[in-house]
Amino acid sequence: MKFTLSWLKEHLDTDASLEEIVERLTMIGLEVEEVTNRADRLKPFKIAKVLEAEQHPNADRLRVLKVDTGQGEPVQIVCGAPNARAGLVGVLGKPGDHIPGLDITLSVGKIRDVESFGMMCSERELELSDEHDGIIDLPEDAPVGVNFAKWAGLDEPVIEIGLTPNRPDCTGVYGIARDLAAAGLGKLKERSHEQIRGNYPCPVSVSLDFGDTRPMCKAFGLRMVKGIKNGPSPKWLQDRLTAIGLRPINILVDITNYLTFDQGRPLHVFDADKVHGNLVVRRGRAGEGIDGLNGKSYELDDTVCVIADDNGIESLGGILGGEPSGCTEDTVNVLIESALWEEDDIAATGRKLGVNTDARYRFERGVDPDYMMPGLEYATRLVLDLCGGEPSETTQAGRVPDSSNIIDFPYSEIRRLSGVEVSQAEANLTLKSLGFWISGSGDTVKVAAPSWRPDIEGKADLVEEVVRILGLDRVPLTPLPRTGTVGQKVLTTGQIRRNRTRRALATRGFNEAVTWSFISKPQAELFGGGSAALELANPISPEMSDMRPSLLPGLLSAAQRNADRGFGDVALFEVGQVFQDDTPEGQKMVAAGVRRGTAKLQGASRHWSGSSTGVDVYDAKADAEAALAAIGAPVEKLQVHTDAPGTFHPGRSGCLKLGPKNALAVFGEIHPKTLADLDLEGPLVAFEIYLDALPQPKTKGGRSKGALNASHLMPVRRDFAFLVGKDVKAEVLLKAARGAEKTLIADVTLFDIYVGQGVPDDQKSVAIDVLLQPRQKTLTDEEIEAVAKKIIANVEKATGGTLRG
Repeated sequence: MKFTLSWLKEHLDTDASLEEIVERLTMIGLEVEEVTNRADRLKPFKIAKVLEAEQHPNADRLRVLKVDTGQGEPVQIVCGAPNARAGLVGVLGKPGDHIPGLDITLSVGKIRDVESFGMMCSERELELSDEHDGIIDLPEDAPVGVNFAKWAGLDEPVIEIGLTPNRPDCTGVYGIARDLAAAGLGKLKERSHEQIRGNYPCPVSVSLDFGDTRPMCKAFGLRMVKGIKNGPSPKWLQDRLTAIGLRPINILVDITNYLTFDQGRPLHVFDADKVHGNLVVRRGRAGEGIDGLNGKSYELDDTVCVIADDNGIESLGGILGGEPSGCTEDTVNVLIESALWEEDDIAATGRKLGVNTDARYRFERGVDPDYMMPGLEYATRLVLDLCGGEPSETTQAGRVPDSSNIIDFPYSEIRRLSGVEVSQAEANLTLKSLGFWISGSGDTVKVAAPSWRPDIEGKADLVEEVVRILGLDRVPLTPLPRTGTVGQKVLTTGQIRRNRTRRALATRGFNEAVTWSFISKPQAELFGGGSAALELANPISPEMSDMRPSLLPGLLSAAQRNADRGFGDVALFEVGQVFQDDTPEGQKMVAAGVRRGTAKLQGASRHWSGSSTGVDVYDAKADAEAALAAIGAPVEKLQVHTDAPGTFHPGRSGCLKLGPKNALAVFGEIHPKTLADLDLEGPLVAFEIYLDALPQPKTKGGRSKGALNASHLMPVRRDFAFLVGKDVKAEVLLKAARGAEKTLIADVTLFDIYVGQGVPDDQKSVAIDVLLQPRQKTLTDEEIEAVAKKIIANVEKATGGTLRG
C-alpha cells in the first residue's frame, strides 16, 4: 500500500515529521517497508520548450529540435518521438544526467551525423509510468527552466507499508490516518457523508440471480449520471495516482482508482449507452467469455461471478471491468456501481483466471460493508464536480449484511494478556478513537467493533488494539519461570522415530525435501485420495485443491523438476503427514523417499543412458528396511507381500508387513502408467513407511538384545533349492524355513528363483540360503543334518513342494 505524505495529511491534521510518522506506523503494526522520494532521481531534469522541429537530413523518422532550456542559448536535440513538434513543452535531460528508466547516463553524441546535446524524455524513461509512445507533453504555461519534479509535485516522499491480510481497513489512506490519529499523531479529518439527491429514477435496474446456488454477491448499488464530459483528469488527481505508480487514463477511471486507494472502496463505472437492458449479477456459464479492460480474454464457468446485460457479460464482479462497456472520451452517460462481494469467491476467481487487480486485493480481504452506499455518494460527487452531469436516484439489489459484533470486555484482560497497566479511561479513549462503540460501566463493558474491522472477534483482539496503539514498549519484560530439572525423556516416541528416520535416510545419500500438503485432485485420486471431505474450500490454485493422501506425488514431481534442470540422478526423502479422511485418526505420519536415474546408494552418474546401472526395486526395498531398522522395527520378522498399491509396478514392488495385516511399508518401481499420468520420466523407485503403524516399544526393563548377545562361534551356511508350484509365494517358503529351528537359524534369505529347462512347466525352483548360528558349542555334522531335515520337512509341509535333486 503506497501513499504520499501530502495525501495522508489530507485526512490527518498533524505537524509530525516524516520520521515520526514512519516510526509510529511501524509501532502500531503498519510496518513501513520503504520511503522513496522521486525528486532525488528527477532532480537534474528541467522543463524545456521546443522552438523549432526540422526534419533530420539523413533519417525519415527523426527530427532535429531547437530547445529552449531557460538558461542561455537553445540547444540542439535529435528526437524520434512522433509527437515532437514546435511549441511542445516537455522535460529535458542534458549530458551527464542519468536516465533511470533506461539506466544510462547521457552524453553528447552524433545520430546519423547530426550532433545531439541531450534528450527529450518520455514518462517511462523517467519511471513515471509505462507510457513511451511519445515524449512528455506538458501544458503550454509550464514554466521553462524550472525543476520538473518540483513543478509536478513529485518532490514529496512516498511511503509504502506492508499490510497483513487481517487489516482491510488500512487498504485506504483514510484508514491509515485513523490509526495514526488514534496513536496521538494528529487529528482525523472526518470524511463527508453528503447524500446526492437524484433528479430522476435510475433507468437501469439491477438484480441478483443465483437461483438455488449460494449467492456470490451480498448487495449491489447503482446510479446513473447523464450528460457528463470525460477527458483528462485535473493535475492534482493525476499527481496522486502517478506518485503511487498508477497511470492516469481519464477522469472516470481515475476517480475509481483514487477512491480505491483513498477510501479502500473499489467501484466501477459503465458507459451507460453501451449497456443494453438491465443488469443481472449471476454466475457465469460454460462457454461464456469476456474481453477485459486489461486487454486479455477470459473463458468463464459457473464458479465465476459476472455482471451481465441483454448482450452478455459486461464485467467480472469485483475484479475486472469488460472492454465492451468501458468508458472513453466519448462517454456521455455513465452507471456508477458500488457492490459487496463474497470474499472467498473473489479470491478463488482471481486465482483461477490469474487476474490481480487493486479491486481484487481489497474485496478478497473484506471492505467496509456500511460504506457501500456512502462510497457511491462520494464517487457521484467527484463525477459531478469534475465531469458535470445530472444524477439519478440510487437503486439497490440485495441487502448490506449486519456486521455488528458485541463483545463482553473485562478491563482486567488487558493486564492478564499483556501485562500492561492501563486505566479504564485510557482504554476507552483508545478504543473510541479507533471507532469502537462502548456501553456500560464497571469492570466489564460491552464493546462493538466498527464495520470496517472484520478481524475483531473476541476479547484478545480488543486487548491487542489497546496495546498496539498505546505502544508495545509498555509491555513489561517478564523472565521465563524456572521449571526445575528437565526429565530424562524429552521427545515423544513419534519425534524420536522421525528424527532417526531422517538420520538413517540421510546416511544413505538422500536429500530431505519439504513439499506442499496440497496436490491436484487427479493426483490425489491416483494415490487413493480425492474424497470431497479432503477438498479445500478455498485452494491456492487448481494444482493444490486436495489434501495429499501420500507423500509420493510431491516427491516424484520434485525429482522431475530437478531432472528438467539437469540434475536427473537425485534421491529425495520427506517425513510428513498424509490425510486419509477429515478425522484426527485419518491424519497419519509417513516417511517416503524416491530415487531417480542412477542415484543408487553406491553413487550416481549424471550421464546415465539407460544402462543396467539404473535404480531398481531392490534399492527401494533396502532403503525401506534400513529406515525401519533405525526406528526399531523387527526387520527379521517382516514378511514381503505383493499387494503394493496400483501406483507401483506389479512384480517389481512389495509390501513389508508385520503379520498378515499390519503393513509397515511399501516399495518398488513406479508403474509406467503412473509415470505417464504425472508426466514423469523414469527410472523411478520409491518407498513409503507408515511410522504410526509400528507398535509402541515395550516399557518393561531387562537387558537389551544386541551386541551383548553375539556368539563367538563360527556360523554355518547351507543352501536349499525346492520345487514348488508357480503360485506359491516365496515368503511362505521363507517363513517355514525360519520356523524349523528358531534357536539355531539366525537368518534365511532368498537368492534365486528359476523357471525353465529341467523344471516342470507348472513349477518353479526357489533357492534359499540358511544361516545357522550356534550359541553353546560348535555344531557337529549330525546336528547340522538334523536341522536340515527339519527345514526340508517344514518347507514341504507348508508349500507342498519337494527338495530339488
